Amino acid sequence: MNVQERDQYAMFKQKFFDWFLTEEDFTDLPRIIQALITLLQKEFHLLDVTFYVLNPFKHAFEPEVTTNHIIEQQREKYMIPFDEQLKQQFDDVVVIDDESEIKTVQFGIHFSEDSLGLVRFQLHVRDMIPRSLIKQMRQDFLKVFARIRKVSEVLSEEKRYEQLHRAATKIHASMNIGDVLEEIVKTLKEVYPAFTFHLFLSYDSTTDRDLPIKLLTFENEDEHMGAMQAYVTGQIQLHDSLVYKKSVIYAPIKGAQGIYGVIEMIAPTIMELPEREMRFISLLANTAGSALENAKLYEQSKRLIADLQLINETIHHLNTNLRFQDALQFMIEKIKTSFDAEEVGFIILQEKERKVLPGSTAFFQSREAKAYVDFVFHRIQHPRDNLFLGDVKIHSDHAKRFRSLMAVPMMRGMMKGVAIVLHQEAYHFSFDMFKLLQSLIHHSTLAFTNAALREELERMVITDRLTNLYARHYLDERIQRSMEEDGLGTFILIDIDNFKKINDTYGHQVGDEIIIQVANIIKANIRQNDIGARWGGEELAIYLPKVSINAGLSIANRLVQKVRELTNPPVTISCGVSYWKKNRADSVKELFNRADEALYTAKRTGKNRVVVQEY
Repeated sequence: MNVQERDQYAMFKQKFFDWFLTEEDFTDLPRIIQALITLLQKEFHLLDVTFYVLNPFKHAFEPEVTTNHIIEQQREKYMIPFDEQLKQQFDDVVVIDDESEIKTVQFGIHFSEDSLGLVRFQLHVRDMIPRSLIKQMRQDFLKVFARIRKVSEVLSEEKRYEQLHRAATKIHASMNIGDVLEEIVKTLKEVYPAFTFHLFLSYDSTTDRDLPIKLLTFENEDEHMGAMQAYVTGQIQLHDSLVYKKSVIYAPIKGAQGIYGVIEMIAPTIMELPEREMRFISLLANTAGSALENAKLYEQSKRLIADLQLINETIHHLNTNLRFQDALQFMIEKIKTSFDAEEVGFIILQEKERKVLPGSTAFFQSREAKAYVDFVFHRIQHPRDNLFLGDVKIHSDHAKRFRSLMAVPMMRGMMKGVAIVLHQEAYHFSFDMFKLLQSLIHHSTLAFTNAALREELERMVITDRLTNLYARHYLDERIQRSMEEDGLGTFILIDIDNFKKINDTYGHQVGDEIIIQVANIIKANIRQNDIGARWGGEELAIYLPKVSINAGLSIANRLVQKVRELTNPPVTISCGVSYWKKNRADSVKELFNRADEALYTAKRTGKNRVVVQEY
């Protein structure tokens, strides 16, 4: 190398050093190399300069940065095979002489054992650089690239940890799972812009936001084996896909209490990640896991508070002396609203027969519900048995097929049955919903039992024990209320003819049976809101609110006929009928007196007949 060449090369290094001192960002290694080869081209009058990096999968050098626009636009076309000849020449300066005025010069650079670079430039023969200068240039390139690469790695590492710190601050500032997941994805894209990402999450960590989330399930195990291994072992998994020519990293999202998912990172090529890179990915995933765990715990605490409030409000309402039917209706509506349920049914056992309680949704009143009810009662044999199924398959001809099912037994005191909640969508109910339903049913069953007992006690107080007709005092109260609120009504007083003879002939037990038979005939021939009552002894009574005297007479005559035809031993009855109207002065006592007079007339004039007593 002569003095002029040495001065020229010293000038080149001085200019590069001046540029180096003014550069502030050394994290972008390709940009720095671009600046170096551009200066090299200018100072030594080169036609173009290209820096290549070895792709180990393709066994070829790919253009990384270049001053040649054609190579820049068609990188694949200008790849250089890493063949045996190039391997032998790699540590030498090689001048490719194709007997033209344009010469090609190349030399190799070792970054590390598995990381190689290649510098190739073209120049006119008149501008040919001496081999000694090129060798010096190669030695300096090795030093510069090594130093710049080291500085770049350190600065990149520092920048990434700054990004991680900022991300961790933002992630931990939010207690919303959706915000946390969104920030995780954003940070991954910032730190690894060339990678593709997916978050494998368990069912209760998903969100409705537009994020690259996949459900973590044991289905398609072959396809997502790496994700499942990372989730189960808690260790980073690295898989190379020879088919897709890519490396895939699976990093578990770990918190202090468990693993909440897996980050899938798909590299653009097959690559070998150094240990420090794996440590950084692990730290990033753990930061995400800690933040996700905090958000989940916060949302879980809010949900628990809301659940406790729901249970407290529900039980408080149920314990306000509601009628059993009203309490049940309230509970069904509460379950439909709180669990977004489509069908809710309460089925109880009465003398080994299943009864769907009124207020259950329409589906449970249909024949198609039998398959679901049979299935539940077959599976639930004990008070501790519960059913929580996300994708149940029950054979039914019904058009609706319910795949999500929750069933909780009601076993307390006289209450023995099951509450069933259904939805057509698979996995619609979460496990937290199931636990809440268990608490609601457990606490409400006592309230239902109390309401049923209270109503049974009330029924016993107003019901005649022998006939199951209403008692005399209840009849009096209902007639009094009707005369205050209605416009008219008819009263029928009934006496079993020759009842003493029945007792003397057959005994008092048969006499009681006859009274029960007549009472049953009365119940079968009156409306639900009519009042059938035991008046006393063998005398019975009926009050027909809002019924005219003509309709009342028709009912009385039908009863006389039915008793004559249906009783065994056969008996007859006599009926005295009275009525009242709003526009006439009247009282309960006078209504009874008129019916009693009519009954006396019927008995005196031959029995087995109906007599009406006018005002």
